[in-house]
Amino acid sequence: MNEKIKVGILGATGSVGQKFIELLNDHPWFEISEVGASERSAGKKYIDATNWIMKNRLQKDIAELEVKECIPNFEAKLIFSGLDSAVADEIETDFANAGYFVISNSRNHRFDKDVPLMIPEVNAEHLKLIDVQPYKGGIVTNPNCSTIGMILALKPLHDAFKIKKINVVTMQALSGGGYPGVSSMDILDNVLPYIGGEEEKMETEPRKILGKLGDGEIEFENNIIISAQCNRVAVIDGHLETIQVEFEKKPMKEEIIEAWNNFKGEPQELKLPFAPLQPIHYFEENNLPQPKLQRDLENGMAASVGRLREDPLFHYKFIVLSHNTVRGAAGGTILNAELMKAKGYLDKIL
Repeated sequence: MNEKIKVGILGATGSVGQKFIELLNDHPWFEISEVGASERSAGKKYIDATNWIMKNRLQKDIAELEVKECIPNFEAKLIFSGLDSAVADEIETDFANAGYFVISNSRNHRFDKDVPLMIPEVNAEHLKLIDVQPYKGGIVTNPNCSTIGMILALKPLHDAFKIKKINVVTMQALSGGGYPGVSSMDILDNVLPYIGGEEEKMETEPRKILGKLGDGEIEFENNIIISAQCNRVAVIDGHLETIQVEFEKKPMKEEIIEAWNNFKGEPQELKLPFAPLQPIHYFEENNLPQPKLQRDLENGMAASVGRLREDPLFHYKFIVLSHNTVRGAAGGTILNAELMKAKGYLDKIL
């Protein structure tokens, strides 16, 4: 590409919006031209409207941008949305109706029948739903951060051995709750055994992601029983999940590991900039994966799996780790945009 695609960020002052800005710095295909936030931030310089909490320094050209209201008057026709779900529905719809492509990290449109719920290595073919959307532009969503890590690990197993039952228990990082997140008085010396709406997302989103593309909508995968329990723990980044799984026919342990090690999808075939070379890394060590050690693997875009062993209630159990704000949020959304570009869906906005 000789010329980068201009992009706008909605919800730019929030934690997901900031992560978009951090990750898009020097992206080979995209460059940020505009940022949008709430009315109280509009009109201010971005540096004055946000409390920058990312590890990397805010680049000067972004710091000087004037924050816009989240209305469809952006020059950039490609929009990344990190909006709060309380306002995302109407705003994202307005942008799509006005001819913008909105790639959203918010939950509001995930179950619209004509909106893809995307993990590019898992269900790239679902992008075809864009063709039947009623908008001048389009909307694409990514799943819940915990769902993404779980389904990356389960997709190759379901393809090879057909999963019947899943039981998952999560230990989710503090950054998943946004900033400032959970009070230190609540989380220190403690585990919070409830995250609002999280268990329902993990039990429903996989059915759409693993479903088949039908006539203008997805035929849900309803042959899998899923039970989820979600907990908040005192880790900054990285969701760890313990998973039990039962198959139609029990495979050998070596077959499962081989399926993980050989798993690749269209992002790897297309060599997309944010695609991990290997989406799943399996660790033989009994004490891995760990958030502190593996969350940044492949720039935070790979899932780490370990402790595979037989289970007395199900067939097998294992651990999955994924970076919740990179693969599970902004990075996964950027990968969706890269796939759309590679598939030609962004051609009409260039």
